[in-house]
Amino acid sequence: MALSLHQAIIPNWLQVLGAVDGLLDKAEGYVADGKAGEKDLLETRLIDDMLPLAYQFKSCWTHTHLALTAVHEGHFSPDMNPYPEDFASLREMIATARKTCEQASEDALEQIAGNDMVFTIGDKFRLDFTVQDFLLSFSNPNVYFHSATAYDILRMAGVEIGKRDYLGALRLKPAG
Repeated sequence: MALSLHQAIIPNWLQVLGAVDGLLDKAEGYVADGKAGEKDLLETRLIDDMLPLAYQFKSCWTHTHLALTAVHEGHFSPDMNPYPEDFASLREMIATARKTCEQASEDALEQIAGNDMVFTIGDKFRLDFTVQDFLLSFSNPNVYFHSATAYDILRMAGVEIGKRDYLGALRLKPAG
């Protein structure tokens, strides 16, 4: 059975974004229990040369919401604004990303799948894709990378989470 571009990414992104929302819940609970300060936890990094937890959450929004918006324009450039420094702003970003995914039209994605898609960082860096290849080979791996990195940072910081927290809501076969 062939999958549409929508079927290949949107249900998975919704699963990951749901899990990321759950990770935000766990992080907020950790702070509410007095085990860390909000700003300190959001600035936690796996290693000095990696970006912090808040950036990882923001990047989940970038590679879902911004990517899905950009494919209709044929151009994607990462959001270079500073990452939010509070859970409320990050939660709002993830909610926006989920809504964008929920509203993504299967027909609209299929119609533009073969269109040109350009990724740029200013005028210094450029990658040329089709929409399909951009979403599948660039955005999709980034969604998983940044969600896994957020999970790893929280685990390292002592937040009590496990694999189920990373997996989120599985799409199980209905009983019957």
